[in-house]
Amino acid sequence: MRFSPAAITLSLTLAVMSSASIGGQSNKNIDARSIALLNTGDQEASAGRLDNAIGWYESALAVDPRNRAAYVALARVAKAQSLNGKAIGFYKEALELEPNDQIALAEQAEVMIAKGALEQARKNMARLKTLCRTSCAAVERLSLAIDMASQKQQAQASAVDLKATLGATPEPKAN
Repeated sequence: MRFSPAAITLSLTLAVMSSASIGGQSNKNIDARSIALLNTGDQEASAGRLDNAIGWYESALAVDPRNRAAYVALARVAKAQSLNGKAIGFYKEALELEPNDQIALAEQAEVMIAKGALEQARKNMARLKTLCRTSCAAVERLSLAIDMASQKQQAQASAVDLKATLGATPEPKAN
């Protein structure tokens, strides 16, 4: 009984120390090598060499998988290559690291709109509204894009219905 308080204190200290070592570096301390690789990838992407840029971004993530900017950069390259599903996945990875990343939320919503996933884009826009305390240009831009895409989907659905109606041949009357 005399040693119970000391044993409890020691066990708590060991638990805290072990959890700190498991956590590793904080998310804000991205490895400098990863940042350098990201910058090289950015240079390649701006020069139009997207395949080279992908390699640099993937290398940056291999060095430090917490490099959120590398995921966003990969998503932008995928978007430029019209690989919208892949871009959404990369934005998702970035948002798992930082759920309140307004840039990733807005850009992911734009890709979702291009893919036709308007309901998911609306969810991203709602999250952006809560994150932006004042008016956000991104929210206004997304709202307009969602409205335009929704009208386009409705027009396409109407055209399909009209085409089906016009394409139907009347049955001959029996005399």
